[in-house]
Amino acid sequence: LILMAMAGAAEQAIAQWASYFAEVSLGISNKTTGDLLGACLFALGMAISRTAYGFLGDRINLKFAIAFCAALLTGAYLLASLSPIPYLSLAGIALSGLFVGIMWPGIYSLAGKSFPVGGTKMFGMLALAGDFGCTVGPTLVGLISEDIRVGLGVAAVFPLLLLLGMVLLREKRSR
Repeated sequence: LILMAMAGAAEQAIAQWASYFAEVSLGISNKTTGDLLGACLFALGMAISRTAYGFLGDRINLKFAIAFCAALLTGAYLLASLSPIPYLSLAGIALSGLFVGIMWPGIYSLAGKSFPVGGTKMFGMLALAGDFGCTVGPTLVGLISEDIRVGLGVAAVFPLLLLLGMVLLREKRSR
């Protein structure tokens, strides 16, 4: 449940603020252009990773892939928030979509494999945890700071906690 909450928070903390971030970092006054550059690049990255997962999901080590993507997502968050070059920040937004795309469906798959009799109640609880994260993530970004860069930089804690959870899950399973 914690992994799912962090996946939702990591996805939506950047997705909900991508348009505004593009407008601010690139100095764009046109909201439509900000939407196209921020939200669409994020969505394109997510679509690419979810499509790849759809084709390759049964052939990859899912725990490793989620942990690896969580580490890369942390870096993408930091690139977006810390880069002094606006187009590198925008690349961080696009890469965030690419790296976060596997998390939600991947955690569902892991739960289904780990708890084969979990049924609809388990998946309902996972959805609730994910939705909780989807609410908390962007809310915290907005509350943390008036500076969107600082908010997204602090939000890098979500994929970092997801990475920590995957490492702890791996260690627990290996015992």
